[in-house]
Amino acid sequence: MSLLQVREPRPRLFRREEYEDLVRQGTFERERVELIRGVIVSMSPLRVAHNFTVMTLSELLTSALGRKRAWVRVQMTFRAGSSLPEPDLACVPRNRDYAHAHPSEALLIVEVADSSLNHDRATKAALYAEAGVPEYWVVDLADGLVEVRRHPRKGSYASCDVVLRGERLRVPGTRRSLKVNDFLPPRHRAS
Repeated sequence: MSLLQVREPRPRLFRREEYEDLVRQGTFERERVELIRGVIVSMSPLRVAHNFTVMTLSELLTSALGRKRAWVRVQMTFRAGSSLPEPDLACVPRNRDYAHAHPSEALLIVEVADSSLNHDRATKAALYAEAGVPEYWVVDLADGLVEVRRHPRKGSYASCDVVLRGERLRVPGTRRSLKVNDFLPPRHRAS
């Protein structure tokens, strides 16, 4: 009697080109998904506070960066190596042609986190650092703060600062700053 060697099943990883073909074919037309390290990942449903923050921050960043310096892309694909995440906001150089390819460089990427906080802090931070994104913000809606990661090196960020309600946050590549209170949803008051 011979012993069978038992192997754990392995998921089949997708290449970026395969994923893009599936998207073109309309495979995910009614789904919110992104490609992270070869895995097609479902994204969390968008909540009201999340939408408010993305919309407000988009407007503030567009104003601060100026229309000639950068595009502020909202929930659009960004090419990070073989992954295709869809960050909440990506401030990408305006002098590039995005008609035929997703951007692969950004001045700033922002993820607004409520249920996705751990994923944004770990997986997404590593992806953006590996892609050389110089600054990455995680807007933590639950705690009402912004984690600012800078100086990407070898797949991680060398620094992480916390900016709280009532404080200001410098917009990279500018002399402008934003008040954190201007884009975080107001706290609910007990009635």
